[in-house]
Amino acid sequence: KALGGCYATGKGVPQDNAEAVKWWHKAAEQGLALAQWGLGWCYENGDGVPQDYSEAVKWYRKAAEQGFAGAQCNLGLCYENGKGVPQDYLEVAYWYKKAADQGDASAQFLLASLYFTEFQHPDKALELFKAAARQGLKEAQEMLIMMGEEW
Repeated sequence: KALGGCYATGKGVPQDNAEAVKWWHKAAEQGLALAQWGLGWCYENGDGVPQDYSEAVKWYRKAAEQGFAGAQCNLGLCYENGKGVPQDYLEVAYWYKKAADQGDASAQFLLASLYFTEFQHPDKALELFKAAARQGLKEAQEMLIMMGEEW
C-alpha cells in the first residue's frame, strides 16, 4: 500500500499511476481496506486504469464492508449518482449512515443533505449538519448560516 502511495504521489519514485494501481491491487487482494478504497477511487476516476464504475463499486464495497468510512461514503455516492449501480436512495442512506456514525464529517453532511432533500426530515438533517459543522466542515457551516442556525 505504501509503495502504491509513493507511485501515486511521486514521493521517492517517479509519479506513475499505473504502477501505483499495480501495488494497490496487490495490497487490496490481501484485504487491506485502505488499498481497496484507493483502488476503487482509481477505477472511478480512470486514474492509472480505464474508468470502470462497476469495478470501483466492487472495491469500495470490499473496503466499506470492513468498516472503512471513506469507502462507505464513496459507495453511497455511487448509489446516489447511479455510477456502477442503480440509483437507490435507501442504499445511499445506508452507506452514508455507516460512515456518519463513525464521525466522518463529509458523510454527516451528505446524509444531512439527503435527509433534507429526499426524505423531508429537516430535524435529522439539522442535527447532522451541526455535527459536521462542529468538526469544521465549511459546507456544513455555510448551510447552517443560510438556515440561520448555530452549531
